[in-house]
Parts: sequence; structure tokens; C-alpha cells
Amino acid sequence: MNIYEKLLNKEAKLSVIGLGYVGLPIALEFAKKISVIGFDIKEDRVEKMRNNIDPSEELETKDFEDCDIFFTANPDDLKQANFHIVGVPTPIDKHNLPDLTPVLSASHAVGKALKKGDYVVYESTVYPGCTEEDCIPILEEESGLKCGEDFKVGFSPERINPGDTVNTIKTITKVVSGCDEISLNNIAKTYELVVTAGVHRAPSIKVAEAAKIIENTQRDVNIALMNELSIIFNRMDINTYDVLEAAGTKWNFLRFYPGLVGGHCIGVDPYYLVYKAKEYRYHPQIINSGRFVNDSMGFYTAKQLVKKLIAAGKNIQYSKVLVMGATFKENVSDIRNSKVADLITELKSYGVNVDIIDPYASPDEFKHEYGLELSEKTSTNYDAVVVAVNHDEYINLAESDFKNMMQNVSNPILVDIKGIYRNKIKELQYWSL
Repeated sequence: MNIYEKLLNKEAKLSVIGLGYVGLPIALEFAKKISVIGFDIKEDRVEKMRNNIDPSEELETKDFEDCDIFFTANPDDLKQANFHIVGVPTPIDKHNLPDLTPVLSASHAVGKALKKGDYVVYESTVYPGCTEEDCIPILEEESGLKCGEDFKVGFSPERINPGDTVNTIKTITKVVSGCDEISLNNIAKTYELVVTAGVHRAPSIKVAEAAKIIENTQRDVNIALMNELSIIFNRMDINTYDVLEAAGTKWNFLRFYPGLVGGHCIGVDPYYLVYKAKEYRYHPQIINSGRFVNDSMGFYTAKQLVKKLIAAGKNIQYSKVLVMGATFKENVSDIRNSKVADLITELKSYGVNVDIIDPYASPDEFKHEYGLELSEKTSTNYDAVVVAVNHDEYINLAESDFKNMMQNVSNPILVDIKGIYRNKIKELQYWSL
């Protein structure tokens, strides 16, 4: 009997290591079919999940129902599992270099729990070669076992999009790979239990790793082009969104838009590829250029606003600005690598007084991550309002709503980063990327 059949018959258990935006949805989907152990290093998060609460606020209580899952923060419990899925974060450090600490730590924990016949599948986004060159040696060292002979390893990149209720683990084709044909077959069949869209069997682990990393690199480069165009069009006094709307009438025009590119995927993954490319004595030009443009947009937007405040006759030291939205994207609580923080920090460096609000972000987390306070209350005398994130709560705001935020202020300014109020603002001074 192979591992897939044992899982299906509940003669073996599957573990998911890392229960964040990626890990928890996968764990719960599998738990509707087979027996699952959900592991996370943070006991407070685990306790919430035991009470059917998603700490990331993505899933509802009903998503926990009818699930055969045991939540734990004790790595010893991983010994009860035979098929391990690693879905921990893979961030970058302050020098924009890969920080493999979480995935290597998870490898140590799983390695200690490995037994003959076990499987380990990595979902964390890494550079091509990381699974085989960095992770497998740890698994072998900790377990005393040999990969391929005693246990199997695969890579199946996560494709979960935070805040997206349409494109989910079930509806997105899953790329899978294994260290040999046997492992590939078992890994594919296991994921087919929960992925109704089916799986794509990659010919090698490195191909699967590379496929994931270029998905986000491609988006990053295309958004960078839009951001660069917005800088050019701004100097020409042309609205970028008007241009994109016109160009979009051609059937093969690719629809990308300017904006602040943050988060734990698009704003991070290209750096992993750049890092690995240098090992092969190649210094990526386009990827690095795209990263430079996108990493600069928060600062660029702040400087444009400061220029407009000065042009409007404002004293910068006494100017008040309200920034609406602090998360890295709309309708999520995730603040990781939010480029809104760059915008705010740059405004403050000029002496601008800034209030920040967000209906989703945790004030404590935002303070801890960026040293910036979210405001509990707002005033009605802002010189400018910046709508930085297009949360649903902001989409239907009218010009009168913004005028109420800027009462009795001369030459008030509305900065609409995502262009959601284009052609709706008639009286306020309006600017977007």
C-alpha cells in the first residue's frame, strides 16, 4: 500500500507546517478528506485555530467544520505524520537577500520527525535548487535517513491569493513535482484529493521552483513598466489610467496598472531569483530595474504630494495629511512589506503631520512592524487625503465625503493612488499615479 492509499484510508496522517495565509487553507481542505496535523510555532495562533478562528482573518468559522485536524505548537507531534507539507514564509532581509530561516527551521523540525517511507513537500517560494541544495541535506542530517531511498521529497508551489474568494486552493491548477517518478505520482494523487482544477506534473523539483518564482517576477516587471509610464505621463500632465483605458481597447494589450507593490510575494520573490542568478555569474538587468522602480513608488508618491502642497501655498511643517489604507493590498489584514509605510515615512521626513487609518490592519502589528501609529479618530481639516489602498469601504466614497475631511482648508488635495475616483472628482485638486 502506497502513501496515498494510506492517507486515504486514514492509516497515515498528513501534517502542514506553518498555518498562515497559505498553510491553514490547505490544512483545512485536506482535513475534509484525510487526517491532518496542523503545526505552527506560535501557540497564541494555534489556540485561536483550536477555537475555529483564523488569525489571518481570511477564513470563516464554518471553514473549520467537519475537519479531521489536530492543531499543535509541539514539534514532537509531527512524528505522528507520514506526509509533511511545509508552507512557512520565505521573506527577505534588510539587504533584500533571501532569508531562509523559517524554511530551514521547519526542515530541522520535520527532519527530527521523519521515518522511513515518509514524504516531505515544500510549498514555500524559494529559488530554483533550494529544496535539493539547502533543505534535503537538513532532512537527511536530522533523520539519519537518505532521500530517495528512505523518504521522498517534492515541491508544489503555493498559489493562494490573500483576499481572493474565487481563485482558491481548489480552483487553481496545482504544480507538483517529486524527487522521482514514484514520489511524483503519489504527491500528485494526494493533491488531487483537494484540488478540483487538477495538477500539472513538472518534470523536476527545480522546474516547479522556477515556475513559481517567475509567476510573480513577471507581474512585478509588468507593474514596474506601468509605474515608470505613470512617472513619464505625470510630467506630460496626462492621466495614466486614461492612457491605459484607451490602449486597452486593443485585443492583445496586457492589462497591468501602476501602484504600490508590496506584500510577501510580488515584492519579495524576484529578489530570490536575482540572488540565485548571481551564483551563475549573471546579474539580471530587467528584474533589478523593475524592483528598483516598484520599491521607489511609495517615496515617489510622497514627494509628488509634498510638491503639490508647496504649490498650493501650504506650510509643510503645519500640513496635515490623512492616509487611508495601510495593508499591502485591498480587503486583507496583511501588512507585510506594505509600501504604504514608505509613503508615510517619506511624508514625515518632510515634517508633514500624518494620520493613518485602515479598517483591516492591526494597530499593534503596524506599530511593531513600522513604528507607526494607526489613528483611532480622524479630523475634518486635512490639507490632503491619500487613498492608498482600494478597500471596499473606500470604493463608493463620493467627493462630498472627501470635502468633509478637508473642511475650511484652502486648495485641498486628493491623491488617488489606484485611480478609483477618476472622473468623479470635480472640485478638489486631484492626482493619481
